Amino acid sequence: MSILNSTIQNLRFTSDTTPKPLVIITPLNVSHIQGTILCSKKVGLQIRTRSGGHDAEGMSYISQVPFVIVDLRNMHSVKIDVHSQTAWVEAGATLGEVYYWINENNENLSFPAGYCPTVGAGGHFSGGGYGALMRNYGLAADNIIDAHLVNVDGKVLDRKSMGEDLFWAIRGGGGENFGIIAAWKIRLVAVPSMSTIFSVKKNMEIHELVKLVNKWQNIAYMYEKELLLFTHFITRNITDNQGKNKTTIHSYFSSIFHGGVDSLVDLMNKSFPELGIKKTDCKQLSWIDTIIFYSGVVNYNTTNFKKEILLDRSGGRKAAFSIKLDYVKKPIPETAMVTILEKLYEEDVGVGMFVFYPYGGIMDEISESAIPFPHRAGIMYEIWYIASWEKQEDNEKHINWIRNVYNFTTPYVSQNPRMAYLNYRDLDLGKTNFESPNNYTQARIWGEKYFGKNFNRLVKVKTKVDPDNFFRNEQSIPPLPLRHH
Repeated sequence: MSILNSTIQNLRFTSDTTPKPLVIITPLNVSHIQGTILCSKKVGLQIRTRSGGHDAEGMSYISQVPFVIVDLRNMHSVKIDVHSQTAWVEAGATLGEVYYWINENNENLSFPAGYCPTVGAGGHFSGGGYGALMRNYGLAADNIIDAHLVNVDGKVLDRKSMGEDLFWAIRGGGGENFGIIAAWKIRLVAVPSMSTIFSVKKNMEIHELVKLVNKWQNIAYMYEKELLLFTHFITRNITDNQGKNKTTIHSYFSSIFHGGVDSLVDLMNKSFPELGIKKTDCKQLSWIDTIIFYSGVVNYNTTNFKKEILLDRSGGRKAAFSIKLDYVKKPIPETAMVTILEKLYEEDVGVGMFVFYPYGGIMDEISESAIPFPHRAGIMYEIWYIASWEKQEDNEKHINWIRNVYNFTTPYVSQNPRMAYLNYRDLDLGKTNFESPNNYTQARIWGEKYFGKNFNRLVKVKTKVDPDNFFRNEQSIPPLPLRHH
C-alpha cells in the first residue's frame, strides 16, 4: 500500500525503521473485529486500532512487540435520525463524513467535534474531541449517548450491557484501553443557518503584537458562547520596502460568530477596538462552509466551497508533524510572551506554529469528573505548539524545537500536574515499562496529566474489564495487580 493511500497521517512514522504489523485487518463488520481479538489473544499478538491514522505518536499503528493493525476504514457509515436528533457513527468514519451527512439531512444540525475533516471518529471521540462548538456544547465525548464496544472476550457491548462505569471511561479515557469501539451514538446539536467569520492578519513589531495578544488572553475566554475568537502565529518571508527579504511573525485573529455582520463588528469595536475589525473583514457563511473554511483543506481566499471536499479522505497535505498542548490558567506576562513568540524564529520558516484557543462558555459549567477528560473550569485558553515538515531526516531537529519551547513555557502554564490532552498524545510524558510489575506508579505520572483525579477511576474500570491488560500500549491505563483486586 502506498503511503498516499494509507491512512497514516503523520509521515514521521513511514520510514523503513518504523515497526510494521504482521498483518492489517480491515473489518467490514463487527464479527471481523470479534474474530481478530480472539485470534490475536490466542497467538499472543498485540492489537493496534486505527480509525483515521492521526495519532500524534503513531500509536494507532506502531508497536515495539509483534502486532496486528485493525484498520477501521471500511466501517464508516453515518446513520442520521433527524427526528430524535441523533446519529450512529461507525468508528472508521471521518469527521468530514460526519459533518457532511448531518448537513445533507438538516443544515441546522451539526456535531461539536474537531476541525480536521480526515480525523477518524473512533479515536477523536474517545479522547475528548474539541472544535468550533466547544464553547457552545462541550466536547464530542460530552455528546455521546451510546456506543458499541467489542471487549477482550469478543463480546459486543452497548451502553446498557457494558454498564455506566465502562461507558464513562470510553468517553475521554481512550477507547483503546478497554476494547475496540465499533460505533458511537451521538447527540446532534443546533447550529445557525449562517455564521459570520473573519480571519485578519496582523504583521507588526513584536512588542505591538504582544499588546494585542495580551488583550486577547484577558478577554477571549470571557466572551458569550456565540463568539469564538482564536489566534495563531507562524513565520513567513516577506520583502521589505528596501527590497530585502526578511522573516516576520504573522499572526491571524480568527472568529466564528453565531450572528450577523453588524452585530459582530459592533461587539468587536466595543470589546476589542485595537483589532480594528471592519465589515469588509467579515464573511457570512453557512455552517457547513464555516467548517470547510477552517478545515485546513481549502485556500482561505476561496469562497466557492464544494462540501464534497469533506468526503475526501486524502484531503489536505500530508506531512511529518509533532504537537504538544498546554492549558493556561493565568495571563502570561508580556515579557515572557515576547520570548515565546520569538521562539518561532528558531525554527525553519513556516514550519513552527502556535495556536491560542479560548476556553470558557459551557466548558466552565461541566464537572471535571463528568467524563475522564478533566480540563474544565479555571482554564483561560490552551496553546498548541505544532511543527510540520517534509523530510524525515529532519524529524529530530523539529521535535527538539517543540521540546525546547515546551520547556521554556513551563512556569506560565498549568502546574501540579502540568496538564496534557490525550488526543495530542505525548510520549515525552513517560512510557509504561511492561517488564516492571509496578507500572501503576509509572502510569500515574502521565495518567494524572491527561486525566487528573479521574485516573484512579479509569484504573478501576480497566481492572474490572481487562484484568490481564490485553489492550495496552506505551501509555495505556494499567489494571491493578491481582493482589489489589
